Amino acid sequence: MSEEMWGYRPQSGHDAGLDMVGFKVEALDGQIGRIDKHSGEVGGACLVVDIGVWIFGKHVLLPAGLVSGVDVDARRVFVEASKSQIESA
Repeated sequence: MSEEMWGYRPQSGHDAGLDMVGFKVEALDGQIGRIDKHSGEVGGACLVVDIGVWIFGKHVLLPAGLVSGVDVDARRVFVEASKSQIESA
């Protein structure tokens, strides 16, 4: 994977100090889960997304380079991946 995948795109709308825990994650084909943790570390930025039901939660790690947009008011993060791609991550 290229190094660009591990950093937020300038046009994504991500702010360095933004706490996105709890934001809904929107895949290309609909909502997939919520952000459980995230890191803004340079060269290692990522999202930990809970994609399971509350009692059997499954977490996946997504590189920040997949983030195409952040809607702070709606508390949503949009990623350039399908649900099936995220589920198999």
